[in-house]
Amino acid sequence: MSFENRSTAPELLIHVLREGLTESTHYCQAVVADSRGRSLAVAGKSTTPVFARSALKPFQALAMLSTGIRERYRLGEKDIAIMCASHQGTTAHARQVFSMLWRADLSPELLVCPTPPGKPSPLCHNCSGKHAGMLLASRAQNWTLQDYAQRQHPVQALVRAKLADLLQMPSEEFLFARDDCGVPTYQLQLNQLAYLYAQLTAGERPELEAIVRAMTHCPEMVAGEGCFDTELMRATQGELVSKSGAEGIQCIGRVGEGMGLAIKVQDGAARAKYALALHLLQRMGWIQPAAAEMLGERFLSIGPYTRLEAEGELRMP
Repeated sequence: MSFENRSTAPELLIHVLREGLTESTHYCQAVVADSRGRSLAVAGKSTTPVFARSALKPFQALAMLSTGIRERYRLGEKDIAIMCASHQGTTAHARQVFSMLWRADLSPELLVCPTPPGKPSPLCHNCSGKHAGMLLASRAQNWTLQDYAQRQHPVQALVRAKLADLLQMPSEEFLFARDDCGVPTYQLQLNQLAYLYAQLTAGERPELEAIVRAMTHCPEMVAGEGCFDTELMRATQGELVSKSGAEGIQCIGRVGEGMGLAIKVQDGAARAKYALALHLLQRMGWIQPAAAEMLGERFLSIGPYTRLEAEGELRMP
């Protein structure tokens, strides 16, 4: 897929207002793409390079499921959802990951994601579901288990191959670095990230449809109570799939429509990406007013005297 369209439009702004007066401002970029790879609307530069971070997890899960682990280890929707998750490490989350490993006769000690401070096990790490999926795939394919997070491991080569297929580009062209959990993450253009989410929700690939169903049917596994991804998917009742990434990344796909939204907040602020997502979803008609109002009460008010307000619009390329 060629991404020669280097569309540029004014950035979007998220203002922190203290009793109506601007105290701080976050600068943001966003792209809406369709499942053919066309940028439909832009703010900022559509080809801005960004690390996908945890927004990549549904596609890492796709690679793992291609090895047949869903059937072999009897994975249900909760299992698939937690493979895509940046979860809170609750008892329910940790038990779900443990259950996956137990069915493949794997020990949690094989997880290379760190043990979070104050927690008893790497099962509580927000990326443990992704790591468990990689271990299951490695067991199913008789690949080595101890080094599954290394760039040269077959399970990571499989991720690159799936991304190459979706983005229609050679896998050797991907730029990657180590994510905080130890697994490679990839630097993509913002429009490529939007294109991935457009394909995720296009309804054209059964394996991607299964991931969307799992995430939207089990949103509590994808993040957790009170978290943006979980609350947005609940409020929109399966019409949107949502996945956050660190450093100001937010991706949303419109289920059945084949359109994806990718957001990057330049300073990495999580509060700004949630405010911007709600602003754009309302402008595009992707969310009902009642749902937007309910979510706004939770994610736009950041203190007794402060709130977030968006400025700017997406532009046609």
